[in-house]
Amino acid sequence: MEEYSTFGRHVAVDTWGVDFNILNNGEYLKDRMIEAAEKCGATVLSVQYQQFDPQGATVLVLLSESHLSIHTYPEKGFAALDCYTCGETVDPQVAIDYLLDVFKPQRIFDKMLKRGMEGPIEVLK
Repeated sequence: MEEYSTFGRHVAVDTWGVDFNILNNGEYLKDRMIEAAEKCGATVLSVQYQQFDPQGATVLVLLSESHLSIHTYPEKGFAALDCYTCGETVDPQVAIDYLLDVFKPQRIFDKMLKRGMEGPIEVLK
């Protein structure tokens, strides 16, 4: 039986002040999320998205290394992003930075957690 490292990094970001039309377009968000996953070297296994009525969208990108997701509230200019990757070869911060470049939020609140190590979760930001 092959053994894998349990080490992972989890980046979570709240963004504020993002354009309504960006946050309310599930198809556009899906495409940007796939690009973000590819930029960080992750392997995309599947993608699901839901466009909500009257507004908002959720996109979930299942990665071989874990996941990338976004939940939007366009009426508030808010999006919650997170990317969790296992191992050391894929950097979730690269995916998040790409999305921040695309969305151009006015304000961000971010955290990175080191996960999968014995003991308490370590918060880096």
